[in-house]
Amino acid sequence: MTLSDTSTWLPLDGLAPGFDANKAPLTGDLHGRAFVLRDDAGGPGFTWDGTEAETFLVDDGLYYVQPHPGAAREAVSLILDVRDGRALVVTTRIGDAGTPRVTQEFRPATIDGAEVRGKAMAPSTALIGRRVVWVYSEDHAYEHVYLSPHWYTWQCLAGPERGLADTDENSVYQVRPGIHVFAWREKVISCASVTIADHRNARALRSHGVLFGLDHTGEDTTCFTFGAHGRLLSTTVHPAGLDPAEH
Repeated sequence: MTLSDTSTWLPLDGLAPGFDANKAPLTGDLHGRAFVLRDDAGGPGFTWDGTEAETFLVDDGLYYVQPHPGAAREAVSLILDVRDGRALVVTTRIGDAGTPRVTQEFRPATIDGAEVRGKAMAPSTALIGRRVVWVYSEDHAYEHVYLSPHWYTWQCLAGPERGLADTDENSVYQVRPGIHVFAWREKVISCASVTIADHRNARALRSHGVLFGLDHTGEDTTCFTFGAHGRLLSTTVHPAGLDPAEH
């Protein structure tokens, strides 16, 4: 692998072995429960029947659900807040062309039949300026620098991609105070990720997520869930008028 020659970078399935070592245990709390999600913007709803998915407990009454996409070129990730009756539906699609080739759509929603409280899950600039290290296993660690509402930079500190770095598209949604969905879309490797991360304790961050994209063939899909423990390294405070969060 040559650092500056992106044609030699690992495909997504080359990263997968061992990357899920810090994945949280699955929960069966929602097994068999059907959820009908009503799009806040009036668009098509989404129904999940409570099966064929991996479910992670993020916080009290807050779940990340990753249904299995199979061989489809579209994956849906669900954030379900059963306490407050709110949800976020993230759809990741692999296109035929474009940069990035894998795109994402974010749809805040409410849970049908639930009492709805609090604010809708919405775009957030809360992470801008933070520098965080994420450890996915004893062998995999990455640094994230959250630059702006559109960009973040990653650097591999340990693992098969050690030394690689790039700046890619990102989206951040606040789910609850201190808990955010962070999603990214890579331009070199045809993949994207959806994560939900608890940033409330700067010395003990916790995230859960999925990577979805094309494997080494460039034709078939690969999808795997993972988890990470993190730590805030530093925070940049921009001078007035130069804060990327303001643009």
